[in-house]
Amino acid sequence: MKNIFVVDDDINIGNMLEELLTREGYRVTRAYSGTEALLVLSSVRPDLVLLDLMLPGLDGRKLLPGLSGIPVIVVSAKAGVEDKVDLLLGGAADYVTKPFDTKELLARIAVQLRNASVSGAGMKLEYKDIVLDTGMHSVCVCGQVVHLTKTEYAILKLLMQNPSQVITKTLLLERISEDTPDCMESSLRVHISNLRKKLRDTGGRDYIESVWGIGFKMD
Repeated sequence: MKNIFVVDDDINIGNMLEELLTREGYRVTRAYSGTEALLVLSSVRPDLVLLDLMLPGLDGRKLLPGLSGIPVIVVSAKAGVEDKVDLLLGGAADYVTKPFDTKELLARIAVQLRNASVSGAGMKLEYKDIVLDTGMHSVCVCGQVVHLTKTEYAILKLLMQNPSQVITKTLLLERISEDTPDCMESSLRVHISNLRKKLRDTGGRDYIESVWGIGFKMD
């Protein structure tokens, strides 16, 4: 299930969007200020962001640099061409002016999610000596192919997509569930242990750090 992050301080618009998106089969995460959005993003990586500009705490424009790699649709009452151009050149994937037609918004969301899926089909993720090719579903460490199980691959991919971020056990299980629905919390530590050993045996060092009581991150 795709997770859409709605960042808007207008409670009525936020409620309407949450109801609309939930009805369409999306999972919705919300924030009411730029500062709260940053806090949420420290533990959640959404598939798409609907971003208002005029937010308390931190302006929506200032959030854009921290949303690199995530499709962002700006939803704002600012209708000026200059505003749209600046934001699109600044990293936004699309721009929708309030008030908006819900059918059009849903179509734009579907397009951005489809584009993200296609663009990520052959993407290479790199972290130190590790190269993960999402198109080939392959992993190399120091130039050597490392054979991973489906669950180990899904775990490593998520960690490498968020290399500086601690991924909680709950979020890890939630995000890899589409690829590996049989992975449970009781078996997660075993999968992590096996993955760490395979990477260490090839690269000669540890690449995954356990953050006690919280989760895991790239080391």
